[in-house]
Amino acid sequence: MNSEGASGPEASGDRPEGPSSLRVYFDADVLFAGATSPSEHSASQVLLTLSEITLVEGRSSELAVTECRRNLAAKLPSATGDFERLVGRALSVVDAPNRETLLPHVDRADWTDLPHLVSALEQDCSYLATYNVGDYEPGHPEVDVLRPGALVRRAREQLSSL
Repeated sequence: MNSEGASGPEASGDRPEGPSSLRVYFDADVLFAGATSPSEHSASQVLLTLSEITLVEGRSSELAVTECRRNLAAKLPSATGDFERLVGRALSVVDAPNRETLLPHVDRADWTDLPHLVSALEQDCSYLATYNVGDYEPGHPEVDVLRPGALVRRAREQLSSL
């Protein structure tokens, strides 16, 4: 986990770009929490709402979305429709990185979570939102791995300076 977040060059996409934008990669656990939260004020839900209204550039990979779909189907199938609408409104979903892309970063995160870290790097995300911060040790200097609550506080600080 890194204490300093630094974004790389801005990639083209359908979201506003520029120095004031916050590009966030959403891990599957944050997607699950946001889709199933009984409160619109939970940190995961707030981040997804910020992405939906384009104050945050929400990114995820098909791998994380598929994992969340699988967990929802097993644990809370009634939430799958809301999840699909949420993904469609709030996220840009990209293909998972291939194995060759993962290999140079193999010591930066647990192997099962490495595709998410590399996807965040490939998408020029300054932040990776997850509840499993320890799975991303030691991390990468260009991606700050934070729990949703810490990231909401960080986003609030950055957005207040606009």
